[in-house]
Amino acid sequence: MIRKLHHNAYRCRDSEQTRQFYEDFLGLRLAGTLEIKETKSGRRTDTLHTFYELGDGSYLAFFEAPDMAFEFKHQHDYDLHIALEVEEPELEQMMAQGKAQGIETRGIADHGFIRSIYFRDPNGYVIELTAKMPGHASEMDPASNGARAKLDRWSANKLQPTPN
Repeated sequence: MIRKLHHNAYRCRDSEQTRQFYEDFLGLRLAGTLEIKETKSGRRTDTLHTFYELGDGSYLAFFEAPDMAFEFKHQHDYDLHIALEVEEPELEQMMAQGKAQGIETRGIADHGFIRSIYFRDPNGYVIELTAKMPGHASEMDPASNGARAKLDRWSANKLQPTPN
């Protein structure tokens, strides 16, 4: 049985710029690094894998692999974002801090059961800081929130993309 998330890993452009954002700005401790000189298939590489610790003991991780092509593209919030939980008072503080440091900052968005702010990290990924609101537990309880019925209804009624 899956117990919990250990880490999610993403590519990064520059490990030090990434560290400055995740450790210095967000406050996630750089917990580990792994230098990779050879892949399991025997290919030589020069890759650094870094791990940033969250409060629950899980990690956000990044690979800097200058010898491997990777397209860093502007991500829309719906395409890819990393949501990290904070306490409600931290939203205003982090929003002000992001703006003061010239980091792309948006919010505060009220989603009913959570409130969120959004940043863009040095790699182009959208980082969401989110705080639970009263009613969060019931909104996320599939026994009472109708999640499966809503998904089934969506699947039956969604618009299909038009062929080109």
